[in-house]
Amino acid sequence: MEKAKNVDEYIAMQRQAIASNPDCGTSHYNLGVALMGKQLYKEAETELLEAVGCSPTLSEAYVQLGGLRLKEGDSEGCLEYNKKSVSCRAGFSIGYGNIGFINLQLGKTDEAIASLKKAITFNKNFIQAYTTLANAYLMKGLIDESIKANKKALQLEPDFAIAHNNIALAYLEKGDKQKAQEHIKKALELGYEVEAKLLEAIK
Repeated sequence: MEKAKNVDEYIAMQRQAIASNPDCGTSHYNLGVALMGKQLYKEAETELLEAVGCSPTLSEAYVQLGGLRLKEGDSEGCLEYNKKSVSCRAGFSIGYGNIGFINLQLGKTDEAIASLKKAITFNKNFIQAYTTLANAYLMKGLIDESIKANKKALQLEPDFAIAHNNIALAYLEKGDKQKAQEHIKKALELGYEVEAKLLEAIK
């Protein structure tokens, strides 16, 4: 298939593919993602539901549907779709990462930690999973584990500003103001908006 010049042409090509093969889950999925790019969320949801209807093991489509639920403020709906994404594909790290993130938002810290550990087991380079795991540990008061998870994220990406901010929080909890200052300085250099309360605390 020739390459589309822009999103509209890509959408037209996917619609054409669906017209000639209505049961192709991948074409419905591609169209759904493209419609999301144009912020046509309702239409995108319809196509993504068609995608999983045609291909029930299309994990990525469940993740995108979860994202649409989250946009609507439906955390539980997002969680359910991501659970479907991992139940139909073993070792799907993105799904586990999302489950961890949502559980943390819902205050289910233990469930979040369990899912984020799985996400990292299946993808050792999943940087967002490390930072979310670090937050979960911090919430549990497991400061050393939080620092360790943030360090892992910074090994993967030394300029990951949010990890510098989060590790500073953990060092502050530990009473190591000097290390907290070092990491906050780095986060600010990288353009991260550090909370005023944190800046005040490490002065």
